[in-house]
Amino acid sequence: MNADLTFAFTLADAADAITAARFRAADLRVETKPDLSPVSEADRAAEEAVRALVAASGRGEGVLGEEFGDDGGDAKWIVDPIDGTTNYVRGVPVWATLLALERDGVVCASVVSAPALGQRWWALRGEGAIADGSPCRVSAVSRLEDASVSSTSARRMPAGWSAIVERAWANRGLGDFWQHCLVAEGALDVGADGPYMQVWDYSAVQLLVEEAGGRCTTFEGATPAPDGSFVTTNGVLHDEVVSLLGV
Repeated sequence: MNADLTFAFTLADAADAITAARFRAADLRVETKPDLSPVSEADRAAEEAVRALVAASGRGEGVLGEEFGDDGGDAKWIVDPIDGTTNYVRGVPVWATLLALERDGVVCASVVSAPALGQRWWALRGEGAIADGSPCRVSAVSRLEDASVSSTSARRMPAGWSAIVERAWANRGLGDFWQHCLVAEGALDVGADGPYMQVWDYSAVQLLVEEAGGRCTTFEGATPAPDGSFVTTNGVLHDEVVSLLGV
């Protein structure tokens, strides 16, 4: 197996051991960050575990994490220790650790590990996307009227999302990482997040979706960037979805 991916699995295993053990714990400690989002002891402990393994690996890489910032350097692991913390602290099993390896500004490997769902997705640049050990591919749905779409928070979506929902065959609020992984699998055709996405929110799933044949941009069609929106599609529907989101 590719050395980067092998190490990514080691990091994911360490995070999973912490997050799974504290999921639905009666004494889980939860605080509110300055942006009013929740953070649990498990978020911090999982990121600390990842940082310790990266530092001890001798690979010469740093960490850019949601909870403890950026070590700097041209090679780094981008880490969201628990994507879907709101779910995690309420006992909803839709949450995951997101890991993406960036070298010289390019993400070359990623892993999404969701232990409560019993699922893991990964990708290597130029080598395709994998869901639980099997190659995955986006759908070939070409009409919005035949599409399944999902958003993380409908109340934060632009007005154009309503037009997409009204035309779509099915609308879900699966949210966060999961909807983008399902786009990569071909189970959904559109997944939308925003605004205020950060690099640790989208880096891992962006590589996954793109390696599965899909497209990822902001709602305006630009390259995803911090503090912006994020939409994934099967590629075929992308231009039409972006045109509606921009209305």
